[in-house]
Parts: sequence; structure tokens; C-alpha cells
Amino acid sequence: MKNLAKLKLLALDITSKNYLSWVLDAKIYMDAMGLGDTIKDGNEASSQNKANAMIFLCHHLHEELKFKFLTIKDPLILWQNLKEKYDHQMIIILPKAHYDLHLQLQDFKSVSDYNFSMFNISSKLKLYGDNIIDGDMLEKTFFTFHASNVFLQ
Repeated sequence: MKNLAKLKLLALDITSKNYLSWVLDAKIYMDAMGLGDTIKDGNEASSQNKANAMIFLCHHLHEELKFKFLTIKDPLILWQNLKEKYDHQMIIILPKAHYDLHLQLQDFKSVSDYNFSMFNISSKLKLYGDNIIDGDMLEKTFFTFHASNVFLQ
């Protein structure tokens, strides 16, 4: 538990650039500290746990966000308000990830660059609920081979 204090959770940026990674990291940190239930619907967390969760969340918010949500005392309400404010990214990221799936192997300098892009896109899709399996990724890769390289399939 002491090692967790050494790890650094970046503050949620007011521009929401790091919202997705912040949410995932904050959930992990809060679960590790035994405070994960405080941000779930219908929780019966103690007032001490709620206070600790609020301290943790407020400590990892941008200064302007702290002032905006200054009057909120319940971590669940704060969590829901942040979600309402920033979770719209799904509307932006998901269609972009689907569009980015149209990448071509020959557009990359190396296979590892292509794999990096493919895994980056697939992780975004999985994060937002689209289940993409390895077979689909292989089929996509084979489909992008140039006609002269069909024997590689």
C-alpha cells in the first residue's frame, strides 16, 4: 500500500484530454485503497470512506474543476458529474476508431508500426464495448496486403 503512494496519478485536465486514462487509473487506485465502492450506485460506504474518496478525487482534479465542484460532498455525485461533463468523448473516439480501422499495411514503414496502430485502435474499441477478436485483426491485416503479396496470406 505504501508503494501506491509513490505512483503518480495525474490530475484530471480541464480540457478532458486525459479523462479516459484518468478514470481508469482513479478506479484502480480507489479499489486498491478500499474506496472503490464509494463511486458505485447504491453504495453503503461509511462517511469516513466517502470523505477519504472525496479527498482523493479532489486532490486529482484540475484547480478550476475543484472550484466548480466545491459544494459536492459525495464522491458518487462528483463521479457522476464528471462523467456527464466528459464522457461525451465516446461519441468522438468510437467513430474515429472505426474509421482508423481502414489502415493499410503498406502505409507503414514496418510491421511493428502497423501492429502498434492496430492494437491501439482495437484497445480503444474494446474500451468502449466493441469486441474485436484476434481473428478479425488477422483478417483485416490479410485483406490489406497488396495483390502481389497474396501468397503471404
